Amino acid sequence: MITRSGTKLASVIGAVCATVLTLSTPAAHAATTDTDHSATLAALKAFQAAAGPGAAVHAGNADESWTLSAGTGTVNANRPIKADEHIRIGSQTKTFTAVVVLQLAEEGRVSLDSPIDDYLPGVVTGNGYDGTRITVRHLLQHTGGLGAYTPSPGLKTPPSNPDGTFSLSTIVRYALDASPPVSAPGEGFTYSNTDYYILGMLIEKLTGQPVHQAVTERVIEPIGLPRTTFPAPGDRTLPAPAVSGYHGIRVGPLYAWIPAVSYDPSLFSSAGAMISTLEDLTAFYQALANGKVLSAKSLAEMRTARQVNPGRGYGLGLQTYEPSCGGTARGHSGGVPGYQTFTLTMDDGRYVSIVTNLLMQVGQPDAQLVKLLDTALCEDAPQRD
Repeated sequence: MITRSGTKLASVIGAVCATVLTLSTPAAHAATTDTDHSATLAALKAFQAAAGPGAAVHAGNADESWTLSAGTGTVNANRPIKADEHIRIGSQTKTFTAVVVLQLAEEGRVSLDSPIDDYLPGVVTGNGYDGTRITVRHLLQHTGGLGAYTPSPGLKTPPSNPDGTFSLSTIVRYALDASPPVSAPGEGFTYSNTDYYILGMLIEKLTGQPVHQAVTERVIEPIGLPRTTFPAPGDRTLPAPAVSGYHGIRVGPLYAWIPAVSYDPSLFSSAGAMISTLEDLTAFYQALANGKVLSAKSLAEMRTARQVNPGRGYGLGLQTYEPSCGGTARGHSGGVPGYQTFTLTMDDGRYVSIVTNLLMQVGQPDAQLVKLLDTALCEDAPQRD
């Protein structure tokens, strides 16, 4: 299914339950003329054909916003994904976590260039790690040399508490023991969730609050993001309306979907536990860019990016991307069981936020994703020579 909608931006501020195996033959209809955002629509269809049961892109500029949807948000139903529906945003949580750390730096409660051992003595030790050499900035930018670790419910899972939740300290110890250092601090870039679990511990130590509460009170509530939550440990609820998440595979025109496994949000915590919508994510990154969250100095620090691939960089919890039409787009990607997301905004008002309701473990449609992001940002912008 392909659906389209457009609004003015001012008005938008375990057990297998079911399996589907069928040919991919989505129906289509349009709420606007066939020429509206045709290039982005084509890119969305190509992305969804290689991704989950459904996909959506929410994009626009300073004057208007629009949403395109392909496929379905619920299998065996004719249900386009909408920009105000709840989704699990995965690692886009990292930008929220980074904002709180930078706020604490503004308050003089932490120095970005001080070793993490100054604040969490003895935490980053063992298996070759030395927390006296790894700074807070290193953790924010994934340059501390920590080995990559990605939790997987029921597989790469640390010991849980008796109630099924997970503590940050246990996750950090498990991750450090599982993955030795990959480089000396400051010498390389290795994306690691462990960095942001440690930053979650830092936030809890300095604020005296659970990290979900600190992020809520310092970021979500002040900005006014009505459909964004950082769920407390034990709260597995995905509020309605919601996009259903799935596991699955594709083999040519065939695909099979099963509902995504349920997991406790504390397993991902400050590295990837949050819930939001395409609309709210756009509003968050726009508020960040407009100086409503951090001081100009802190925002400049956050935006100072290290190149990690041609045309792409990583700042302090903020990814950068150079679209084909010029300029710099900033935001973050995310992926947890059932969902893959990405949001980018530009200082001239352009933005794009995407979701598909599947996180593929192999054969991820990276090229189609980049094409979709770039097309949505650039469809009305002049191309570079």
